Amino acid sequence: MYRRIRNLFDPKSKSPYTISRSRLELFTQCARCFYMDNRLGIPRPSFPPFTLNSAVDTLLKNEFDLLRKEGQSHELMKQYHIAAIPSNHPDLPKWRGDIPEYRWTGAQVLHPDTNLLITGLVDDIWETDLGELVIVDYKSTSTIKEISLEDEYKQAYKRQMEVYQWIFRHLGFKVCDTGYFVFANARKNEPRFDGHLIFDMSILAHKGDDSWVEDAITAAHDCLMSDKIPTQADSCEYCAYRKEAVQAVVNHTKTSL
Repeated sequence: MYRRIRNLFDPKSKSPYTISRSRLELFTQCARCFYMDNRLGIPRPSFPPFTLNSAVDTLLKNEFDLLRKEGQSHELMKQYHIAAIPSNHPDLPKWRGDIPEYRWTGAQVLHPDTNLLITGLVDDIWETDLGELVIVDYKSTSTIKEISLEDEYKQAYKRQMEVYQWIFRHLGFKVCDTGYFVFANARKNEPRFDGHLIFDMSILAHKGDDSWVEDAITAAHDCLMSDKIPTQADSCEYCAYRKEAVQAVVNHTKTSL
């Protein structure tokens, strides 16, 4: 953990400031954590990369890319009666971050009212017969429960897709209201491992509503422009940890004197 001194928001700067989809999600979770990251350079503690999930994402991209070149639909799409094919748009490598200079940004659009550059890395884009783009996100998990989008933490999945839909609409594309999550669910109850994971594949649809995104961007900008650190969110475990840790040190110091 370190205090970042680069890529901080400067209220006096005239240059666009990049806000990724994940940073906008951070703002919706806790404005204080968002402010401390982007104004003060103190991010939340990081986690080790989920390399197994990344491997599944890459394999799925490879599989859909084979069909993309032929303009064919995937059997899973046919199973769920999705009238679309994997998009072969020339900018897809940029949107997915396959090109080095777009590795951390992907698709991007400037929000003129705030001068914030809103970015997002998509997993895939499908295209309907009507020429609408369909936002697709790959998810890896391992559970014996029925996969649902109604769990509490899955609400962030929905917001993720809706930000992507907002970005592509502001890039001038017709975007389908319905996006899809492709879930790869690793089985846990196989009698043998033999160095192989067996996945059950499924698709869950989400009808997005990106009407909240504009207000969230404006509110995030107002937050960054202020010199006042926001109050912590009631549900933020990170802020609660910081507060309790500081208080514990103070109490310990007092009792040790």
